[in-house]
Amino acid sequence: MSPGTPADDAERRYQALAEELSVSSGVTPGQMFGMPTLKAGSKAFAGRFQDGMVFKLSGEAHGRALALSGAHLFDPSGMRPMKEWVVVPADHADEWHGLARDALNYVRGS
Repeated sequence: MSPGTPADDAERRYQALAEELSVSSGVTPGQMFGMPTLKAGSKAFAGRFQDGMVFKLSGEAHGRALALSGAHLFDPSGMRPMKEWVVVPADHADEWHGLARDALNYVRGS
C-alpha cells in the first residue's frame, strides 16, 4: 500500500477515532475476526474492515447506516451476515464518528 491510498486514509481516520473515543469514553482496542476493534468493556462495538468500518447498531441508526451507498451487513464467514453489524465504506468516513457513538451507546444500553 503506498502512502495516500484510500486504505491509508481510512486507517488514519480509524486511528483518530479510536484515540478520541479512548480519551472521551474509556474505549479500549481489541481484536475480532482478525480485525482491529473498539470495545466498551468486553463488548466490541466497531472495527476496521478492509477500507471501511463495521458498527454494531440497532433501530434508526442501523437503518441510516444501511442506507448509505455501498453499506451492507457484515458477513466475515461469507455464509451468514451478522444482522446487527453494518459495514460502512470509506466513502462515508465522515459518518464514522456518529455511527461509532451510536454503536457505543447501543452496547452500553443507553
